[in-house]
Parts: sequence; structure tokens; C-alpha cells
Amino acid sequence: MNIDWVWLQNQLGRDKVSFNESVRSTHAQDESYHSPHLPDAVVFAESLSDICHTMEFARQYSIPIVAFGAGSSLEGHVIPIKGGISLDLTRMNRILEVRPDDFLVCVEPGVTRQALNDYLRPFGLFFPVDPGADATIGGMAATNASGTTTVRYGGMKNNVQALEVVLANGQIIHTNSLAAKSSSGYHLTELFVGSEGTLGIFSKIWLRIYGIPEQNMAAAAEFSSVQSAVKTVCSLIGTGVLLTRCELVSQQYLEIINRQLGTAYTETPTLFLEFSGTSSSILADVKLAETIALEEGCLKFTAVRIEEERRKLWTARHNAAYALMRSYPGLSHMSTDVCVPISKLPEAISLAEEWIRRLQIRGGILGHVGDGNFHVSLMVNPNDKEDLQHAQELSHHLVDFALSVGGTCTGEHGVGLGKRAYQKAEHGTALEVMREIKRLLDPLDILNPGKLVDD
Repeated sequence: MNIDWVWLQNQLGRDKVSFNESVRSTHAQDESYHSPHLPDAVVFAESLSDICHTMEFARQYSIPIVAFGAGSSLEGHVIPIKGGISLDLTRMNRILEVRPDDFLVCVEPGVTRQALNDYLRPFGLFFPVDPGADATIGGMAATNASGTTTVRYGGMKNNVQALEVVLANGQIIHTNSLAAKSSSGYHLTELFVGSEGTLGIFSKIWLRIYGIPEQNMAAAAEFSSVQSAVKTVCSLIGTGVLLTRCELVSQQYLEIINRQLGTAYTETPTLFLEFSGTSSSILADVKLAETIALEEGCLKFTAVRIEEERRKLWTARHNAAYALMRSYPGLSHMSTDVCVPISKLPEAISLAEEWIRRLQIRGGILGHVGDGNFHVSLMVNPNDKEDLQHAQELSHHLVDFALSVGGTCTGEHGVGLGKRAYQKAEHGTALEVMREIKRLLDPLDILNPGKLVDD
């Protein structure tokens, strides 16, 4: 079938449809180790109408259409493995409405997390989900992103109020009301959040937002072992300490951070903690956290009271993966992403440490350990069969353990290409229900084909 690309150019404008190889190359990959694949064309949508015309065109010719944002995903979600159209939504970057009294904001999918918070700051409000990268809100919703603040605020599924979605048949739907709660109908918002662009394209996103806390305070708690650090986390949560962030950084990672970022952290397993609230409540929480940490074997507990030092601490944590990448030029980054019940976290991390040593993995452990989610970041040579096999073997052992204790193969990175193999093991017969939903909403299989629940 001859594809009439001129029709699409005439509908959208020629400046919105690119066949340039360099443009296509930037949309052929994300930040993962997965092999890139060129789309046939890149469409830069600037409006709902542009999305609808592109969807109509894709449906007419049965062409794959893959939504693209910042390209910061880690499991190959945006790689157009079957070619087709990479639908770049970054020009749809308008903040449409703020409702301060309802603690809601409406944005287009191309708005980035940092731009949103810059806009909200004069209102005394902020959006808390923080995956580290300056991702687009659309991409974060598509992958159900979370991050360092999840222990207090939850991930995207907890913070997306409603969506405007363009379905594969061109229909536009709204998934929820703006009321604080509803018992009416199926919860379509949660169905689409985390669907990785396989069920529809987001054109508007309503988010829950929060008041900026009066004060923030951070702390660094050093331990002799990862297990002691994780046991401390369990104790902190069990006693009701209100943590805003609770991050584990392994010794290997601190060595890399110090070397690459010029910091001077003690190179031992460390918890980076943050507390938010009023001045009096924070002091009480920090004191209780210190007492609990010392009882669990903490070697040194340092409260970070100066704002500049607090920002420096979290800058180091957020840039840890990039510091690792710079340490191994020429290699690709692979990050595992399992999540387990918190009681199983010490055992899971012990297993990870064992396999890191056994397979001589280049990398280290990071974790949003307050919610049972941790990562092993490793550097691999995708062209070295043995090296890639070792990395995949590590991932397999961690996923296998996570599933055996009631956990999941991915806590926040999403399925993409890297975790498709585990969907049957995790979901069982429910996977076929998911596939039926996919077939119902996308019978031609044009929305990000080959991902998530596809065979």
C-alpha cells in the first residue's frame, strides 16, 4: 500500500512532519540499553487536532504510532520497533488551568515536571512525583512513574485525577470527574495511567497538587551494611515517622558519586532521608529517626539543616545514574527495577549483592526503599554477548525472587521491552484479560505495538 504522507503534511503543516534521518534517530531510542529502531516519520503534535489527524492517518494505513516525550525512559518504551510514526508531544507544553482551591492543575502532555513546579511555585503549590529526570508529565503518566517522594505522596496513579485520551478509533474520552472521590463507573484513569501508550494518546492531564511545606530537612545515616540500613527503614515506617524521601545509596555508588561529582560522602551504605512539615514537627521526626537508626546499628547520623547542603545531597542522589554512566564511557546503562513487600527488602538486597559479586557486575544499588522498590544500576556492552547475558541473568534472579514473595518485576520503570518476558509469570490468567482490553481499544494494534502485554 502506498502511504500518502503528503495528506498528513497538508493536514498538520509541513513543519510538523519530519523524515530527516537525524530527527528520526533522536526518536529511535531512549536512555536504555535496548537497540534503537528508526521510525518512518516523526510528527510534532501541537494540538488535540494534530493528534486526531495523526491517529486517523495511522488507522487508515495501519501504521504504528508511538508517543514520545523527553525520551528518558529506561526500558525501551518509546522505541518504535515496528517503525511507523513517532508522535512527539513536547510542543504540547501548555499549562492550561490551575485551581488552587481544589489543589488541581490541568496540563498538556509535553509539560515537563520542573517547568510545572516553576509555574506552581507562586501559588505556594507543587507537584510531588519526582522520578529524577526532567520527564514530561505525559511520559510519567504513561509509565506510572514514581521516584524519591513516593513514600509520602505515591506515584502517578495516586496523583492523576483525570485524563483526556484520544483512542485508536479517533474517539476522544474523559476518564474521570474533578471531584475528590467518585463511586461511579469503572476507574478508567488508573487503566490508562501505566498503559505505556498502548491504549490511547493523552492530550490533557489533570493532576493533584499540594501545598509547599513550611520547612524541609534532610539527613544522612551511615551503616556498615545494606541490610542494617534496610532494617532501619522498616523500623522507621513501623513507628510512623513521616518521611518525604527515603533513599538507599550503596557503597559502590557513593564511590562513583564522590569521584564524579566531587563530593566527600563516607563510602559506606547510606540512607538519604528527608522530612517535611512545620519547624517543630520536623525536629521531632528527625530526633526520633536518629534514635531508631542508632538502635539499628547506624554508625553516624547527620542532620542536614542548611538548605544549600540539603539541595546538594539530593542533587548527588538524582545524578547518581548519570555519574555511573560517565564512569564507563562507551557502555550502555541498564537498571533493574523490582519492588517487593517491605518485609522482604533485606533479603532481596542481600540476593542482589550476592549476584553482583558472583557475576562481577559494574554498578551498584540504589533504592526508594521506603516503598520496597530498589534498583541495581549496571553498565553493559550490548555487543558483548557474555556481558549482556550476565546483566540479564542478574535481572532474572531479582525478578524471580520478587515474584516469589508477592512483588513485581517493575516498581516504576515500566514494562517496555525489558520486562515483557515476565508478564505471564506475574499476572497469570489476568494477562489475557489485559490483552482483551488491548484488542478492544486497539483492534489494529497500531498503538505502540510489541510492548507491555503483546506476545
